[in-house]
Amino acid sequence: MDVNAAVAAAAAIAGLCTGVIAMLAFRWSEREQKRPTRTSLRPDRGASLPPGVDTVLSVLSSSAVVLDESDSVVKASSAAYALGLVRGGRLAVEPMLHLARDTRRDGEIRQVELDLPRRGTGRGEALAVSARVAPLGSRLVLLLVEDLTEARRIEAVRRDFVANVSHELKTPVGALSLLSEAVMDASDDPEAVERFAGRMEIEATRLTNLVQELIDLSRVQNDDPLEDAEPVRVDELIAEAIDRCRQQAASKQITMASGGTSDLCVWGNRGQLVGALGNLVENAVNYSPARTRVGIAAQRMTASGGDLVEIAVTDQGFGIPEKDRERVFERFYRVDPARSRATGGTGLGLAIVKHVAASHGGEVTVWSSEGQGSTFTLRLPESGVVRGRSRGPLIVSGRSVDDDGPYATDSFEPFPAPEALP
Repeated sequence: MDVNAAVAAAAAIAGLCTGVIAMLAFRWSEREQKRPTRTSLRPDRGASLPPGVDTVLSVLSSSAVVLDESDSVVKASSAAYALGLVRGGRLAVEPMLHLARDTRRDGEIRQVELDLPRRGTGRGEALAVSARVAPLGSRLVLLLVEDLTEARRIEAVRRDFVANVSHELKTPVGALSLLSEAVMDASDDPEAVERFAGRMEIEATRLTNLVQELIDLSRVQNDDPLEDAEPVRVDELIAEAIDRCRQQAASKQITMASGGTSDLCVWGNRGQLVGALGNLVENAVNYSPARTRVGIAAQRMTASGGDLVEIAVTDQGFGIPEKDRERVFERFYRVDPARSRATGGTGLGLAIVKHVAASHGGEVTVWSSEGQGSTFTLRLPESGVVRGRSRGPLIVSGRSVDDDGPYATDSFEPFPAPEALP
């Protein structure tokens, strides 16, 4: 009897404990459900949306927010949270909130463009957005927001490009117009006519080069170079780049030397690669003083993504100031505009090199010291078709533009060691 009583008491106590635990768990669950977390804000009120609206909003690329008559968020997409439009279950952008209230009052569709501060940055950068508000049924308001930041940036780049092109074209065209008038006025002076005609030829060549580089830049930006890719030997690229600048170098008695690892091969568009390396070598020659040296060297380097071929073009020119090094690859940017005019530079050559390198999965970098020269390094993925058989120093041998001239050389090392390069 005593045993039965003890068992009954134990069962009663266990039942009481179970009931208390169940009640506490139920209360905790209710409290958690009422907490306005992001997860609960998105789906919990979806039942109040008209049929099919939830599905439509889920496939929209725009940031979507649905507000009820008390301006509470009924539904919001993940993009709306990412842009910072919704916080704590409320629309956080005051101008959009006023727009929603006006639309709820008169039922008219409204649209406005706004600049919103970026979340998490203290630099004052703004997001450009377009907000469109429309009534959704009798009680709800739908807000669709498009991020226009990237479109605005591209438009600004386009405007700058058009303005720069217009300015660059106006200079040689204006010069040709003035020179043609001068030729007509000096028709009875053969020497003046010859002098003006020479100037006209220079300006016409500059105009031709500018137009050609604009075409080249447009082509490398729009074309996929790997559609017609092929194995390209680096030795042949270097030889063509040197041959392209042979005459300019000879006129300034500049020694052009090549060296490094032989039999390297990259995969890409041969014409674009020749043009990019040719631009680097041509710049080195044009911006180097007379009786100096320009070196082109290739070597293989190992990176996390695989082997790369590194082609370094080094000169002994004036160098690039530190403040200009990050901008030399911008279109139409010139470190020294006066010197660029003297050399016939258009300010597009390095921009073309940058685009060619990027489209081939590589990069171009610059190392420079004022008064000591510059080294531009083009890095491209190795194709793996042909492997180099030997490794040498950065510059192991050289060849003058005129092998029989006074500046011919068999070997020299006037340039920074490989570890000193960027």
